[in-house]
Amino acid sequence: MATPLEERLPPPPVAHSSAREFAFQALAVASLALGAWYLHWRWTASLNRDALWFAIPLALAETLAFGGSLIFFLSLWRTRDTPVAPPPSTVRDVVVRPPARDRPLIVDVFYPTYDEDPELVRLSIRAGKALRYPHPLDLRLHVLDDGRREAMKRVAEEEGVGYLTRANNAGFKAGNLRNGIEQTGGDFIVICDADTRVFPELLERTLGYFRDPRVAWVQTPQWFHDLEEGVPLPEWLARRARLGAVGRGLGRAAEALVGPVRIGADPFANDPQLFYDVIQRRRNWCNASFCCGAGSVHRREAVMEAALRAFADQVAGAVQPLAAEVDDAELRRDLSEAMTREAAREIEFTPYRFHVSEDIYTSIELHSDRARAWRSVYHPEALSKMLSPQDLLAWTIQRYKYAGGTLDIFWNDNPLRRPGLSGWQKLCYGATIYSYFSPLWTIPFLLAPILYFLTGIAPIAAYDAAFLGHALPFLVMNKLAFMVGAWGVPSWRGEQYYLAFFWLNLRAIVDVLRRKPIKFHVTPKTRQARTFLSLVQPQLAVIGLTVASAAWAGWELWTGARGNLAGHVANLFWAGNNLLSLSAIVMAALHRPSEE
Repeated sequence: MATPLEERLPPPPVAHSSAREFAFQALAVASLALGAWYLHWRWTASLNRDALWFAIPLALAETLAFGGSLIFFLSLWRTRDTPVAPPPSTVRDVVVRPPARDRPLIVDVFYPTYDEDPELVRLSIRAGKALRYPHPLDLRLHVLDDGRREAMKRVAEEEGVGYLTRANNAGFKAGNLRNGIEQTGGDFIVICDADTRVFPELLERTLGYFRDPRVAWVQTPQWFHDLEEGVPLPEWLARRARLGAVGRGLGRAAEALVGPVRIGADPFANDPQLFYDVIQRRRNWCNASFCCGAGSVHRREAVMEAALRAFADQVAGAVQPLAAEVDDAELRRDLSEAMTREAAREIEFTPYRFHVSEDIYTSIELHSDRARAWRSVYHPEALSKMLSPQDLLAWTIQRYKYAGGTLDIFWNDNPLRRPGLSGWQKLCYGATIYSYFSPLWTIPFLLAPILYFLTGIAPIAAYDAAFLGHALPFLVMNKLAFMVGAWGVPSWRGEQYYLAFFWLNLRAIVDVLRRKPIKFHVTPKTRQARTFLSLVQPQLAVIGLTVASAAWAGWELWTGARGNLAGHVANLFWAGNNLLSLSAIVMAALHRPSEE
């Protein structure tokens, strides 16, 4: 199961620069000011009043997209890494009330699995057994097998680690973790996926944060070591396209605008560096970096306390409305006691919430605990490696789970209304939630040039100097702010997929509104030898309509049936950007990587 790419090492975190951070903040403020100026002009002076059915939805989409930029820039406002503390030597170093008898720390490492290849899990177990620590440590590894497989049990026995299973799969991964935490007793829990291979220094680099008794968990970046690296654009233009020094210069100029670009690199935008090194890291300063499951270390006390408090709140919520209807005080007390006992038997006690997104749900629970004021720490150095989704089907399963799970939390237990979260924490959680509503503005952006090409009706009064004078400064400044904010981290593919995600995110929104359960599906770890054009039919439909409508409008312009050259050129640029973004996911569907 070992891949040919085992010797790869993760890139180091982008070095922090106060000057670059100030430049980003200045550019972000300028972008937001220009955006507000542009939108004021759009709503007050540029709507095509003869086609408000077209003009208003598009202006509303632009406003919603601007709102996304606003909260996104605010959530990236600053970088403040937590100083790394020396590894604690005993349990007395990490608790508020030291025990009467000191002892070494106990660390449980969990490997939840369902149907993954046992030999893949064996590699992860062996990496866990190689964890080192400068002080005596009681390290306990446990395979949590929801597949109840003899082959998996045999691997655990051969490797000399614990094997835990259960009679059913209630709660999926969250239920599996609950079963593990109930049958173990470590001070800290390391969460791994079946393919997570931790580096030997993981505990050395993370347990020191728990010297602060308020730290509930530490999240480290997830890093995929099997991604196709591709060729840097300047080198590709210079050598493959045989343009020499001219091509190298053009490539460097292009990268100065959009960030690092690699030809032939991972087509699925799996590289998580933009999410971890930019988004998660920038939320650390305000205690809003959330748990992402694999690669995280949890304080057992925090997880259990939060679960007990949530359990008590659920029981009280079930009892109080019914007991309140009884007027007699003594009868109300007796009824409350009886109902509390019954509710406690019926309601599940869940150290990890039974939810497809149990990691972010647990983060919300702990961050909002006003009694303990738990803190999270984001450690920016990658301390494990994983396998990426191997094809578009696996990628789709994973991304739908992220979108549907997050939207389900918003719909059923909105963190923006949850007491205990600070304003900045709500803003950061809100930014994550808001991003999954992107179809509300990306679909109008995709359809607008098609409507213009087919009908000749413009959503704005005129494509003139006033339009360019308001739109271009905002678009350029917005691009510059994002480029500086993501400095050193490839972002172009992520920007493409932001638009190309429209159908997947729309499905998630519709399913949540229909109260369709967002089920947990294990992301496949093996590549399927076929293409997946059936998964991108909506994108292909938009591409076909865009090309056909642009050709039709071009023919009308050529024959003189239509005379608005400025509008045609503006919409061609717009359509070109849409096609470039949608082509990324279509190429991913056709991708057949060479076997190394």
